[in-house]
Amino acid sequence: MTEIGTSSARFSVDIPEHPDARLVLAWGAATDTGRRRAHNEDSFLARVPIFAVADGMGGHSAGDIASAAVVSRLSEAVTDPFTDADTIERGLRAATVDIGLAADEKELGVGTTVTGVALSLQDDEPFWTVFNVGDSRVYLYERDALVQVTVDHSVVQELVDAGLIRAEDAETHPDSNVITRAVGFNVEAVPDYWVVPVREGLRLLLCSDGLTKELDSEAIRRHLAAGGSAEATAIALVDSAVECGGRDNITTIVIDVLESSGLGEFENTIPRTSPTPIQ
Repeated sequence: MTEIGTSSARFSVDIPEHPDARLVLAWGAATDTGRRRAHNEDSFLARVPIFAVADGMGGHSAGDIASAAVVSRLSEAVTDPFTDADTIERGLRAATVDIGLAADEKELGVGTTVTGVALSLQDDEPFWTVFNVGDSRVYLYERDALVQVTVDHSVVQELVDAGLIRAEDAETHPDSNVITRAVGFNVEAVPDYWVVPVREGLRLLLCSDGLTKELDSEAIRRHLAAGGSAEATAIALVDSAVECGGRDNITTIVIDVLESSGLGEFENTIPRTSPTPIQ
């Protein structure tokens, strides 16, 4: 388990070319080994301008090595106040090399998921770049509605997309733990990207699948709606997942946009259809 960054109750972000604009964030992170695993193979990165959760996989401590490589290399790659997809991918490529060097030749494979958000600029306007490899997730909560931004890279997600199984049956499917993309395995990572506006009142949740194995979307929505601080909400989500079984490592990051003024609003470009609240 590698933790980079700490929770913050209030952090002001300076926007280039907008000296009178205000962008204020708060965030909190929490993690737990759970009740059934001997080690925590999740890692997280929580500092402006990038936040990420990585869920490692592999024998013994290999998963921990993989997830640590991802958050460490992303932290090293992202040195400016705002970042972009090219910089994120440079960090993931470096992590892939690290994982390949660290992996025991006897292991069948070592890798990790990674999901995250990063502050970016276009035409001097800030927005969130959401990125994902694997089945960790980013959710958006706003106006009492929960939206899953990322799309899982998993066998069961492909079955759901093909109409072969129902979404509510995915977690109990025999292939529920089989992912179709990862960072590692000596293969270049291929992230998916989305764009989300930096809008006042917006709340983002990043999580490993240890959370979504235990809490359904309505339970997650209720926690995000409860009105707690970002840090308190991240901890409450993890605690609830442990209480519900804790079958896997659980990691959460909650980010709140406390203030966003004097800025335009970059159009929300979550793909597929327009964002649909999770019922």
